[in-house]
Amino acid sequence: MLASITHILPLTTVVRRRLLPVEGRVLARLGQKVLPSDVVADATVGRSHLIIDIAQTLRIPPQNVAASVKIKKGQKINKDEVIAETTGMFAREVRSPVEGRMVALGGGKVIFEMGGSIFELAAGIPGVVTEIIPDRGVVIRSAGAVIQGLWGNGRLETGLLASVMESPDEILDPARLDVSARGLIILGGYADNPAVIKNASDLLVRGLILSSISPALLPLARQAPFPIISIDGFGRRPMNTTAYKLLSTNIKREVSLNAEIYGRLTGTRPEVFIPLPVSQEPAEPRDIETFAPGQIVRVINLTRPAQIGTLVQLRANPVTLPNGLKTRAAGVSLESGEQIIVPLTNLEVLG
Repeated sequence: MLASITHILPLTTVVRRRLLPVEGRVLARLGQKVLPSDVVADATVGRSHLIIDIAQTLRIPPQNVAASVKIKKGQKINKDEVIAETTGMFAREVRSPVEGRMVALGGGKVIFEMGGSIFELAAGIPGVVTEIIPDRGVVIRSAGAVIQGLWGNGRLETGLLASVMESPDEILDPARLDVSARGLIILGGYADNPAVIKNASDLLVRGLILSSISPALLPLARQAPFPIISIDGFGRRPMNTTAYKLLSTNIKREVSLNAEIYGRLTGTRPEVFIPLPVSQEPAEPRDIETFAPGQIVRVINLTRPAQIGTLVQLRANPVTLPNGLKTRAAGVSLESGEQIIVPLTNLEVLG
């Protein structure tokens, strides 16, 4: 049976696609070394469109419009500039009512594109550009530690990692976010107080890495000007020990915090990436695994905090659960030493 995987790795090679939301210009070069803040592509976003019926205005058949149009596709025009005209005794003309750019001509009409702002796509992680995706972005390859989470607010930032956690099961007290947190990416615990996000915003922190977050805070978290990641989901849940150990042993390192939306179909995950120096590039993590003895797994249970353990045995035959259902299962040895039987659908491989 195929296993769901969350990558929590102390050293691996990551390959990340950085894509514009719309078509634009790719600025990076193949083989270029980039820093997280380097702009690798840009595009104009937030544009509006205007359709002008040239045939109706000039009172000519649609098939004759192309000959009367004085501008080319992609050309920029000013307001009141002539865009089409006829000649002769009863000459007519059409002037642009706006400043913009012609993007299409057909059916006796022209379409103008107006406004918009420049969106700059940052590399997000340090590494090497290994592929150019025409008009959309790049692929970047790098080595380091990666810790994937379950929820992110869609923002990205880099900075030094600091911690206000002393154990994986802490509640993040807003008072812990004082002036010492300014400009840093903060490793915190469970957030259930709106003051956490307000204080972080006032202090201009670069990001929050939370063990979990109250569902009531999600609307506020989505509006935060900095990235927020929940490693273990929603409700009061301690950070899984594998992620906590890896993050807490990398304090004061530069990290990239990409709180992109978790997409099951696209494979995108919110994650923390910690670039590390290597003499030889480590192997890439596998995106598909089958359950096997010896794997580190997380037990997924909506009614209790996640537990970490080692898969010790795959049951050959389906087991009967307390609710009467029969399902494939495995024996798991928890960190506490307890041995439990868990349905495979409630297991996730960490690696």
